[in-house]
Amino acid sequence: MLVKAQSLARVSGLLNSNVVQGSSPPAFFVGRIGYPKVWVGPMVPPLRGQTEVFDTPELWMGRQLEEILDYRFSLVRGQAREEVSSQDRLISSLQDLALSSRPVDSEMVLSRVPRGTLIFSEEVQPFGPSAPLRSFTSQPSAADRRLEKVFYDRDLKAIHAVYQLYGEGVPVSRIQKVFSLGMLGLGRQRRLVPTRWSITAVDSILSERLVEKVRGFETIDEYRVYHFRHLYNTFAVLMIPDCWSFEWAEAWYPGTAWNPGREREIISDCESYWGRKTYPEIGGCYYACRLAVAERLVGERKQATAIALREIHPGFLLPLGVWFVREGVREALRREPRKFETLERALTYLSSLLEVPLQEWLGSCGLLRRVREQRKLGEFL
Repeated sequence: MLVKAQSLARVSGLLNSNVVQGSSPPAFFVGRIGYPKVWVGPMVPPLRGQTEVFDTPELWMGRQLEEILDYRFSLVRGQAREEVSSQDRLISSLQDLALSSRPVDSEMVLSRVPRGTLIFSEEVQPFGPSAPLRSFTSQPSAADRRLEKVFYDRDLKAIHAVYQLYGEGVPVSRIQKVFSLGMLGLGRQRRLVPTRWSITAVDSILSERLVEKVRGFETIDEYRVYHFRHLYNTFAVLMIPDCWSFEWAEAWYPGTAWNPGREREIISDCESYWGRKTYPEIGGCYYACRLAVAERLVGERKQATAIALREIHPGFLLPLGVWFVREGVREALRREPRKFETLERALTYLSSLLEVPLQEWLGSCGLLRRVREQRKLGEFL
């Protein structure tokens, strides 16, 4: 709370009026409370220039917590109530903003001087000061042609638009934004989608498509272990030479954001070769991790059983959003893995990277337990 308050204090010193002028990254937010009538509005920092980094999670990995909070809290949020089917002037202005290829000079007139709020959420990034919105004007820059093409194609289904944008190299966070603002899909069916839901929806859509490709590849030839540490988090991925299956598990230490108790808490979810039909109890970070793993396998045209583990240690004071999982696992998988000929050797090395004992992971992770205990026909030949 103190770290958040310090960041809020820094931006609050720049806010002494109900008029906020600056360069939007571009950024906006769609709430979920009261659905189908939700809070929606632009996010504008009281600064001009290259502000793209303020709302682009792909650029944040490796930065310190205070830097990330400063980015988020610098974005002042204007709020107005809108029906999710609305296509009024505000929504049209926000859609023009979303199409822009670079930061957009903008002005918000609010009903009062914006105030900061301290909100914890694992699904979305921290929020800056906010206030009810009276009016919004902007000077959109040249549009991103890739976004413009799917926006004006009102016969293209949203799911195919997501595939197309991803295939053309549009960052996942940018796809999530236009998905949230109801800019994709069949004309009359377009709706605003709360930011929290759009993040998980896009991660789910893309990872499911990539996993379909993974199932058609040959399996890897060895056991691999990848890992990465950052901001009191350890990410480790074990890849096993077998057909696709996947597990994501998190171990929250006492004194971290979601564990005020005295014991470590481990939660996990998994899927078999055929995927899953129910929403994972572990939340949207499951799909964020699955996307990162599937990207790696598709990139080298290989198939594997993947088990991804995350330890959250004291010092990780607050959740930063699902992006932190996606980018953390991506970073781990960019690194050269250690390779082994047997599962036991891989598990021994994996254990050396983690503080939670292997037996504790085995007690909570069903897929990890099965791959260790299940014997295969090849052992009897």
